[in-house]
Amino acid sequence: MENNQLPKGGEFLLQKTKAENIFIPEEFDEEQQMIVQTCEDFLEAEIYPNMERIDEKEPGLMEDLLKKAGELGLLGISVPEEYDGFDQGFITSMKSNEAMGSAASYSVAMMAHTGIGTLPILYYGNEEQKAKYIPKLATGELLAAYCLTEPGAGSDANSGKTKAVLSEDGKHYILNGQKMWITNGGFADIQTVFAKIENDRVLSAFIVEKNWEGITLNPEEKKMGIKGSSTVQIFYNDVKVPVENLLGKRGEGFRIALNILHIGRIKLGASVIGTAKRVITQSVNYANERKQFTQLISNFPIIKHKLAEQVIKTYTTESAVYRASKDIEDTIEQYLNEGMEKGEANIKGAAQFAIECALLKVYGSEALDYIVDEAVQIYGGMGFSSETPIERSYRDSRINRIFEGTNEINRLLVVDTALKRSMKGEIDLFARAKQVVDELNKISDHEFELKSYYETKHENIDNFKKAILLVLGNGQEKFKRKFMFEQEIWMNIADMIIPLYAAESTLLRVEKLEMLHEDDENADNEELKLAKDILNVYIYDAADAIYKAGADAVNSFCQGKEQQLMLKALSNFTKVAPVNTKLARRNIADKLIEENRYMF
Repeated sequence: MENNQLPKGGEFLLQKTKAENIFIPEEFDEEQQMIVQTCEDFLEAEIYPNMERIDEKEPGLMEDLLKKAGELGLLGISVPEEYDGFDQGFITSMKSNEAMGSAASYSVAMMAHTGIGTLPILYYGNEEQKAKYIPKLATGELLAAYCLTEPGAGSDANSGKTKAVLSEDGKHYILNGQKMWITNGGFADIQTVFAKIENDRVLSAFIVEKNWEGITLNPEEKKMGIKGSSTVQIFYNDVKVPVENLLGKRGEGFRIALNILHIGRIKLGASVIGTAKRVITQSVNYANERKQFTQLISNFPIIKHKLAEQVIKTYTTESAVYRASKDIEDTIEQYLNEGMEKGEANIKGAAQFAIECALLKVYGSEALDYIVDEAVQIYGGMGFSSETPIERSYRDSRINRIFEGTNEINRLLVVDTALKRSMKGEIDLFARAKQVVDELNKISDHEFELKSYYETKHENIDNFKKAILLVLGNGQEKFKRKFMFEQEIWMNIADMIIPLYAAESTLLRVEKLEMLHEDDENADNEELKLAKDILNVYIYDAADAIYKAGADAVNSFCQGKEQQLMLKALSNFTKVAPVNTKLARRNIADKLIEENRYMF
């Protein structure tokens, strides 16, 4: 792909994407699959047999398991070879995150270490800092934590009170303050701590070692879920941090925090896929064993509906995550070819797709919440018992809507970033929105025309985009500078954008899948038919979701004839051909039941 063909973050709202230009999960190569297999073998040998011990926080167990993963190289997949890592690309690290995602509390600890624990030093550290810490973090000799949140500073991270004052001799920063909800905090050797220097208005970041004098820990928090992960409050009382342990530049801490969170968000989107696939397999296993009214409950249509919907949410999440991941990887590669340093290229590559990272975090976490909830329902009373694995999955899933910025914050971020980029001229949302508004008077009631399958689906997607631009453009025009205070409308717009991206990504995946099978006489036509069933149901449902969110927004700022015209336009933009969703879902569920495992 030529550099000038690479998409920019958020451009999916304006431009058509060709199926041949995206990456789909079916394209993972043999080396990537071997890394996944190593992850899965590790889980089978070390994690799944020890789930209860992990949840009970057996002393030293989590640290030991993390170090074993380090010995296998699993903590250094995205770390450069010069620092004892595997030097794999972004999309491979995402696939490994998916593979490890089903490991409950262990996956939380591991991803905190490899992500927010290691990446700030890898991407922002100077050569001395990277040489000192990264090899030991990659091999598990040292374990890491990320210390940002404070009792009075959660989503508003920059309001933190932790302070660092330069000592009289200029050799140390004297650190004082408190951090809370610190994952891995109970055992981490290395902490990235955010604090304000002197009277600065913005944060700086520091590399802190746990054995320095003045660091104390509260007892482990008792949590609703992810019980096996270490979560503590940490106190800093006159801790002497050598000046050479300032990470990045003074005042750069807030930028470090935000940029690392972009990566954390999309990685969370990948990790929930691993959990979802495992939970679906457990759901169908149980449905194929449990009898009621003299027959297996997997025979009941309502159970099939639940199983199929679990599959649809997983397949669409997976389609969207790996589309965005490849866009990020390609952008990183472009920056590297232009001579950018590797850490900066990774940071800017993810930041370019901040919109996609935020929406995928929301979509993936809410998809998993649905999947685990329905898994409990399929298990019935047994699902409420801690004797089954589903109870743990249900409890553990809830944190994902809070991790890496709450879903409310991320929804607002989707819209805020899109608006800001348009105002800067990076993407021309407003001009395109004006075109949609100018065309309103020409809209007639939509007639379904005889077109090819993919032409029809792409038209649906194009119309969904028009619906979004209509609402976003009119909202901006109505409220102007006060638009930022209309959070309910921003949430409505986000709830239009999120299913659009998932729908388009799934369409492109299915279309490319058919391209890959065109010349293959042995191609699995059943696989393609089921993929189309998933796509048909999802676009059909997304149309209603997009209309509802758009109508809620329009009804809050339009009246009279303008309101009628806008609602008519929304209705036309979200009309799709009828779908026999009952039959499509039964087809999906029947295949799942036949295979007795997730295999889509």
